[in-house]
Amino acid sequence: MDLDFLNLKFDDLSQVQTTKIIIESLLKITQTKLPSNNPSRYYTSPLSFNMDMVNPSEVPPTQMAMASQNHQPHFVLIPLMSPGHLIPMVDMAKLLAQHGLIVTIVTTPLNTIRFKTTVDRAIESGCQIRLLDLKLPVVETGLPEGCENMDSLPSRKLIKNFFVASSMLQQPFERVFDELQPRPSCIISGKNLPWTVETARKFHIPRLFFDGMSCFAFVCTNNLEMSKIHEGGSNFDPFVVPGLPHQIELTKRQLPESLNPGSPDLTDVRNKLTAADSVADGIIVNTFEELESEYVREYRIAKGVKVWCVGPVSACNKLNLDQAERGNKASVDENQCLNWLDAREPNSVIYACLGSISGLTASQLRELGLGLEASNQSFMWVIRGGEKSQELEKWIMEERFEERTRGRGLVIRGWAPQVLILSHPSIGGFLSHCGWNSVLEGVCAGVAMITCPLFAEQFINEKLVVEVLGIGVSVGVEAAVTWGMEESFGLVMKRDDVKKAIERVMDKGEEGKKRREKARQVGKMARQAIDEGGSSYLNMKTLIQDIMQQTNT
Repeated sequence: MDLDFLNLKFDDLSQVQTTKIIIESLLKITQTKLPSNNPSRYYTSPLSFNMDMVNPSEVPPTQMAMASQNHQPHFVLIPLMSPGHLIPMVDMAKLLAQHGLIVTIVTTPLNTIRFKTTVDRAIESGCQIRLLDLKLPVVETGLPEGCENMDSLPSRKLIKNFFVASSMLQQPFERVFDELQPRPSCIISGKNLPWTVETARKFHIPRLFFDGMSCFAFVCTNNLEMSKIHEGGSNFDPFVVPGLPHQIELTKRQLPESLNPGSPDLTDVRNKLTAADSVADGIIVNTFEELESEYVREYRIAKGVKVWCVGPVSACNKLNLDQAERGNKASVDENQCLNWLDAREPNSVIYACLGSISGLTASQLRELGLGLEASNQSFMWVIRGGEKSQELEKWIMEERFEERTRGRGLVIRGWAPQVLILSHPSIGGFLSHCGWNSVLEGVCAGVAMITCPLFAEQFINEKLVVEVLGIGVSVGVEAAVTWGMEESFGLVMKRDDVKKAIERVMDKGEEGKKRREKARQVGKMARQAIDEGGSSYLNMKTLIQDIMQQTNT
């Protein structure tokens, strides 16, 4: 039942009372039609709370929850509003709900729009997922109207404003907390939301954080922070990361900003995040034991709290529709993508996508496009929309790039259904920026990778893919760019290097065959981990049991 017409502003008490009557009447009707084994569905999306529209003090006490729900686990998920954080946490909400939990996802109205369709589909299948919308104070914190996700920030200079706005969600969430029924068992938040620590303490429930990094990347950065080995020498001198099972070399220019002094504007934000990490009651990681077992062990030792590896969470999207709509509505019709891929030979297409917040310039991206063209392989190239794409579009049109590559190249503008595309049998290689979500999606699909890291911990993820797992080839990017300052870095990659890396991944010789076979084996392990009886499935059950033991004592 669609209750969107209830999303209205209340100007006087009579309107509130009238709306209460409407809600209560609708709930009575809905309750009579719902199966007894799923008593909470009337309390889920599409009926979602919107804190911009209803003052929590005016919402009637939730008599909606049945007595049988009093002891049902209820996990509240609060993701950072960025694609790399929001998407996997929505996936995790589905996985938790599949284990019989009630799950509430806390976000903002414009972010809800991105994933509401796929959540509604999960609800229709029996999952008990609720959506709680809170108004993000964008104008009050100097953000543009409608800027509710990090991928919509027009400038790096507004990152701090965005974190301030995110922290201001604390009070509206706490005002509505007691209306959530059954009483929440725990909070799972992105580690970039330190205010959730204080909230969990206030309501005496555990707070777990969801780590969107690989265990490998954490262990590398942790060992560097402890040893300080990276602080000596020049920016170009390679050094070995100490204390690892594998010999991993990096340069200072490839390290995440947190390890490189020179960005004092975000120092206080990073300090708050570090402090919040240190007091977590447990950590959920989007990885699986078999992928990086040695580093999972080191991660647990370093953190000193319970750690549950529950990934790859993207594998919960079994249906084509869920894969197509994961994270946002695709900018291209999924049938167009599938029909184009269906017309290609198996393992013949390169899928190239550098992530949702890549801000590379037109001249930098031209090298990627020309490398794809020079490889003589079929390719699907995703380019972001927005202001920076206008110059690239001009080049594509003036150079007749799409005409030159017609028949073997397809350019997708905007959001692409990445999981759906990667799972297609015609995909033979994935050219990726090595963001951890993308790495896991490529791993799960069993596809060899061409690695083109840009910033954050992506160069470390590249080492895992290429040197530890042996399922990728590096384009040879030498230095991280600073997000929002890409213009000052010149050419990030060269077309010839892109071409050579693609040729190595698609090579028909023994090296290429061995790499592709490794990728297939790792992909099989990933899918088994998330299936019933797999390591991540069992870790999810253990996580739920551990939290319920804490809340019942």
